[in-house]
Amino acid sequence: MSATITSVDDPQQPAPAPASPRGRLIPGLVRSVAAVVSGVLLYLSFPPRPLWWLVLPGFALLGWVLHGRRPRAGFGLGLLAGLGFMLPLLHWTGEEVGPVPWLALAAAEALFVAVGCAGISAVSRLACWPLWAAAVWALDEGIRARVPFGGFPWGKIAFGQADSVFLPLAAVGGTPLLSFAVVLCGFGLHEALRRFRAYRKTREIPRGAVAATAACVLAPVAAAFAAWPLVDDSAEDGTATVAAIQGNVPRLGLDFNAQRRAVLDNHARRTEQLARDVKAGKAPRPDFVLWPENSSDLDPYLNVDARYVIDNAVKAIGAPTVIGAVLAPDTGKLRNTLIQWEPGKGPVATYDKRHIQPFGEYIPMRSVARLFSSDVDRVRRDFGPGSKVGVFDLSGTPVGLVTCYEAAFDDAVRDTVDHGARLIAVPSNNATFGRSEMTYQQLAMSRVRAVEHSRSVVVPVTSGVSAIIRPDGTVVQRTKLFTPAALVDEVPLRSSQTPATRLGVLPEAVLALIAAAGLGRTVVRAVRLRRAGTRHRLGSSHGYS
Repeated sequence: MSATITSVDDPQQPAPAPASPRGRLIPGLVRSVAAVVSGVLLYLSFPPRPLWWLVLPGFALLGWVLHGRRPRAGFGLGLLAGLGFMLPLLHWTGEEVGPVPWLALAAAEALFVAVGCAGISAVSRLACWPLWAAAVWALDEGIRARVPFGGFPWGKIAFGQADSVFLPLAAVGGTPLLSFAVVLCGFGLHEALRRFRAYRKTREIPRGAVAATAACVLAPVAAAFAAWPLVDDSAEDGTATVAAIQGNVPRLGLDFNAQRRAVLDNHARRTEQLARDVKAGKAPRPDFVLWPENSSDLDPYLNVDARYVIDNAVKAIGAPTVIGAVLAPDTGKLRNTLIQWEPGKGPVATYDKRHIQPFGEYIPMRSVARLFSSDVDRVRRDFGPGSKVGVFDLSGTPVGLVTCYEAAFDDAVRDTVDHGARLIAVPSNNATFGRSEMTYQQLAMSRVRAVEHSRSVVVPVTSGVSAIIRPDGTVVQRTKLFTPAALVDEVPLRSSQTPATRLGVLPEAVLALIAAAGLGRTVVRAVRLRRAGTRHRLGSSHGYS
């Protein structure tokens, strides 16, 4: 018996047979399942679960899924990852309106993730690809936070890191830098594993690659520890005793708006109860009081009864009180307004919510939206956005105002600190989302904002969870869901600005430039390869080798 041995370099050796359909199908299925799992891991890293660290294996797995793929494949795999992430994360949006709006929103957000993943696939062939890939993710988050309809920043990786070791980076470069660092570390973990597997096969690995990979994993962690001195809850400018009122709602769901008088009465009664507790020495006297968003959906400028109820409650507590109200002017759009109500004086200042919620407070493309849900017609009159930054002087304390949904927007919070706020209030209404995870996700945003700007944050919510947060992000008091309560605490006031506050959008712009540079390099590389291939084919056709 004889055998012919052919070298793998033999030009006469026939090309290997193409992989069978089954051979191509199984790896594709594995990557598709892994993409979904990576998205689910990202979701599981968000509150109310204290599993922030799951974001790292989530991005490590996503790195494996996308590395070396063509952008088209990256888009498809990214869509699966986005659905695995956004479908469970945004489940609360269908709490009362059914699955169609929830599925539509999750699919739209997943498309943004898919586009970002296509870009990540494109840069994954570059040297030090985790750096470029993390910047592309940060760019994708920035775009998603701005378009369409003013953007929807929910699901920013930074918002799942309120308990993580990376949190101090929020004080350095805001949520964009925090997201970037976490994603970089996750992709770096995949690259480290990939390099290790290659080393086991060849026993060789370039030193430069080792250093770059180690930097991707360790630099974000080292930077976070280096930023710890920026996390400070000392009282630079004294303290203020603040009360947050949670009056509760009679019933859960969208019928909340039909219970307007009952909701107002609940908040007035709980404020009057606090006044009795103060008089009896059971609670400290607050310097000012914060009611939630929509605590009076009856316009107190038009409704005499509502004005009387609010005025009596404010007189009873004897302190400036911020009232969340819906103002209904004779013409034009409604206003979601916070009113500064002084005892004995009444309303003295207002702040109109600037970032209003599309498909919730106003309905863009109403005829199209109606095809997805008839509940859009519950919004008979659209709300309009305000234009001025809200900072109230409450008993001598400049308090920045960020209404509910606005907590997700970098500029809405940063503007209040730039305008002198020494404390941030986030009056909110989550009653329409029942007992879902939404209120915990939003509370985590406020915790990140506290560290980002080194300010105490007070979150009064109609039905919970209300909370008082220190500038270091720790929650010192919180309520239960759907329970009347009053939180009273002495909070530190601060006037110094973190690097994140002073730098503003600059860190995000730098990350966008890094992403653009990486994507630009891939385009240039692709053009050069295509031209080289064209020249080679032309040379071959003329008999050149």
